[in-house]
Amino acid sequence: MIHATLHQLRVFETTARLASFTKAAEELNITQPTVSSQIKQLTKFIGLPLFEQIGKQLYLTDAGKELLNTCRQVFSSLDNFEMKIADFKGTKEGKLRLSVITTATYFIPRLLGSFCQQYPSIDVSLQVTNHLQMRTRMQKNEDDLYILSQPPQDIVLKSKPFIENPLVVVAKKDHALANQEQIPLVDLQPYPFIMRESGSGTRQAVEDLFKDNNIDIKVRLELGSNEAIKQAIAGDLGISVLSKHTLTSPWHHDLTILDVEHFPIPRHWYLTYLADKQLSIIAQTFLDFLMDTSELIKV
Repeated sequence: MIHATLHQLRVFETTARLASFTKAAEELNITQPTVSSQIKQLTKFIGLPLFEQIGKQLYLTDAGKELLNTCRQVFSSLDNFEMKIADFKGTKEGKLRLSVITTATYFIPRLLGSFCQQYPSIDVSLQVTNHLQMRTRMQKNEDDLYILSQPPQDIVLKSKPFIENPLVVVAKKDHALANQEQIPLVDLQPYPFIMRESGSGTRQAVEDLFKDNNIDIKVRLELGSNEAIKQAIAGDLGISVLSKHTLTSPWHHDLTILDVEHFPIPRHWYLTYLADKQLSIIAQTFLDFLMDTSELIKV
């Protein structure tokens, strides 16, 4: 491996990540023969095949998987080194890789805007996803920090609660249950429900509550967007449970929050990272910034 170059490792990492020589060449702005040549030389240095091709699909061998993990560690260390040098010079420069749950987009852009104004030399890569996809990103160590409402229990993480995330029952303003107080949970059973997609933390919390109270609801629609759910409620297609953050500004004047027992469901947003991960200076800077400014976000 002492004969391998950083360029060859970068070519390999890109090819492994995209599972394609062609796509790797496009991303790196080099030719496909160049990608093949660099992989061939790297394979010769290691003495074991790194890829195997079955049909048109490219797969990593065991040696390839180990090399991919090593590449990520090497590139992460180099990125952190560059950030430390910038820190020694009295500047904050580098890249923050951040992954957030879709509902967090109702407040994260405001916080990121303030952060980027304070640290203009920091570039932010923001991935918006659901809990199921974020779990996969965590397993692959693809991001520095994660913002979600329900950290997975089977991955060793460090998590810090920083903003309340109450879940409320939302209905059309002229709904039959509107303006009533302390509505029994069982009274929701006759009405059609609009639910988030499988893998959503909100959906899991709602299903757990109904299951614990032996409530059987009728799911009319499953939608993967909070905005689509609000439009569906306004269209009189049913009621739903949403994070109160989705209703803060500006939201449909013809929607209302129902006063239902067991609601709001108390939850928090968590700032999370892998427990054995050494945070970069940039990631730690953002973590500190978020903990200091999160009190500005009210629901």
